[in-house]
This record gives sequence, C-alpha cells and structure tokens, in this order.
Amino acid sequence: MTQILDVTPNDFESEVLKSEIPVLVDFWATWCGPCRRLAPKLKALAETYEGKLKVVKVDTDTSPELAQQFSVRAMPTMLFMKNGQVRESMLGDQPQAKIESSIQRLLAD
Repeated sequence: MTQILDVTPNDFESEVLKSEIPVLVDFWATWCGPCRRLAPKLKALAETYEGKLKVVKVDTDTSPELAQQFSVRAMPTMLFMKNGQVRESMLGDQPQAKIESSIQRLLAD
C-alpha cells in the first residue's frame, strides 16, 4: 500500500528536490474543503503510479515558508516536479483524469 508523505521544510529537499523519480506536491490545509475532496484521488494516483511517481503533501498552515517559496496562493495547489524543477502546476480540486494527464506528461518528459 502506497503512503503519501507529509513533508516539511526539514525534509522537502531530500524528499522532493533530490527525488530520483518525479514528484506530485499537494499544497493543502486541514480547513480546506476542496483539499479534502482531492485527497482520495491523489491516494488512488499514488497507488497507480507507485515506483514511478512520489506523491507528497505540504500543510500550508504548518509550513507556510514552502507555500511562499513556491508562490502558492490558493489551495489545493499541485506542483508536478522533476529533477527539482516545477514542470507544471494545477489549482483546485480537478478531475482525476486531468491530474493523470499531467502525470503522464511529467513521466514522458
């Protein structure tokens, strides 16, 4: 069973920026309704792409400096990263197929 990691400024570099596989970073908050609706979709995608894609979550309330560093102004915000670089971003609770399309582009790149 795939686990979605909760990352903080302490482990963001090792888990995301230096990851050997692409990473989907979900910026969220506990009070955010759309974030809660997005969570099961991300869990399913993490399982589908296990070993090919890492899915991590950043709680913007406990790690505001990461949100600021990546100019996150709305939640949820998903960043699709590869080799430490943001390749694409997506705002809001999107359909799973749309998120998967971005993952496919990231993996093909």
